[in-house]
Amino acid sequence: MSSPSKRREMDLMKLMMSDYKVEMINDGMQEFYVDFNGPSESPYQGGVWRIRVELPDAYPYKSPSIGFVNKIYHPNVDEMSGSVCLDVINQTWSPMFDLVNVFEVFLPQLLLYPNPSDPLNGEAAALMMRDRASYEQRVKEYCEKYAKPEDIGAATEDKSSDEELSEDESDSGDEQVAGKADP
Repeated sequence: MSSPSKRREMDLMKLMMSDYKVEMINDGMQEFYVDFNGPSESPYQGGVWRIRVELPDAYPYKSPSIGFVNKIYHPNVDEMSGSVCLDVINQTWSPMFDLVNVFEVFLPQLLLYPNPSDPLNGEAAALMMRDRASYEQRVKEYCEKYAKPEDIGAATEDKSSDEELSEDESDSGDEQVAGKADP
């Protein structure tokens, strides 16, 4: 059996060679973005989401962490953080799956068959159970507002520049404190 790091490299290369746009976050192979299109014949059709993927050290024995960078209206996705309900992927994860499975099977299934009985977004779950047509209309509004193909790069740039800014602020704050002498 190959080591987890070799498997990580192999799965990442397989994903990069598929039709998905992959953008590395750091120098390592554990964090990256993947552009994901909403499944056809669903209210998510036409939407494009940037998905942040983090591979744990124990990958493929432990499932990847997946989050939507741009907003999506879905019962099993936290609207503010973009986190996907961990139970959904952890319950079905097996080392037999790879990263391509996540984007060709897991995420389309998640969007096509939401589970309102185990929500991260209670409002979306309640609307879906109460009024399916209004729920689907709200999904389409979010797609139009937050998931247009031309918005994909902007969502990542905004978040990464905020992260860089906060790192710079904390560094300069430390220098100021260290630079002052006690009276």
